[in-house]
Amino acid sequence: MTTPTPEHALMVTGIGGQGVQLLAKTLAQALTVRGRYAMLGAEYGGEMRGGPTQATVVVGDAPLRALPIVPRAQSAILMHDRYSENTLARLVPGGLCLVNSSVAPEGFAADRDPVLVPATALARDAGVAQAGSFVMLGAYAALTGAATRDELVAAMTGLLPPYRRQHADGNARALDLGIDHVAPIPTGAPS
Repeated sequence: MTTPTPEHALMVTGIGGQGVQLLAKTLAQALTVRGRYAMLGAEYGGEMRGGPTQATVVVGDAPLRALPIVPRAQSAILMHDRYSENTLARLVPGGLCLVNSSVAPEGFAADRDPVLVPATALARDAGVAQAGSFVMLGAYAALTGAATRDELVAAMTGLLPPYRRQHADGNARALDLGIDHVAPIPTGAPS
């Protein structure tokens, strides 16, 4: 009998309008298409934009045992420093912490050894200002191997409603920006 891989929880937090919910749905969908078990949880306030928003994705190779409220997470994506205290408190010591350094103050979450990704700036400079969350998702996927770029693009494209389909190509470019931002430089490569 083989022992299933332990469950892995990712918490994503930010401000409404940053794409936190679509990021989490995209990852969960890509994971299930890959044949993994995934659970998605969402929390957000009544505001359309500007209020706190959080999503949790739990993944495993066997039916999940996680509770709907995840007490501890192995990874966190922080799109904004506002409203992130709860997520940081639940991140396990040594857990992967990605911080959108475009909006977080210098030194934010320094005790968590964060991976700094200037997601908002990268997306804006590439002409896809609304896609900062996909920059972060690309970085997360590149660092963890959770899903491939193509799996994420297929999931995202399938989740976009018809009135948002014009953003699919920009979101895919944003994924590439995140992947490229954290990709290691091959040994012997020119700098």
